[in-house]
Amino acid sequence: MRQILLYPGEDNYWIAEVPSLPGALSQGQTREEAILNIREAIALVEEVMREAGDRIPEDRLEAELVAI
Repeated sequence: MRQILLYPGEDNYWIAEVPSLPGALSQGQTREEAILNIREAIALVEEVMREAGDRIPEDRLEAELVAI
């Protein structure tokens, strides 16, 4: 399981990324599509890292809301 950031992009697509997993970035026309696509991206990035013998980093995302 991975924590993702999900936010609207400038082109009306939703952006999904995994901060703790370099290269895991995707998008979709809807939130649901972006989540589906990032699942595929996560699997692909982790597979490539395993094949290369790289260590797969653990999630280390901490989110905080700050009022300004």
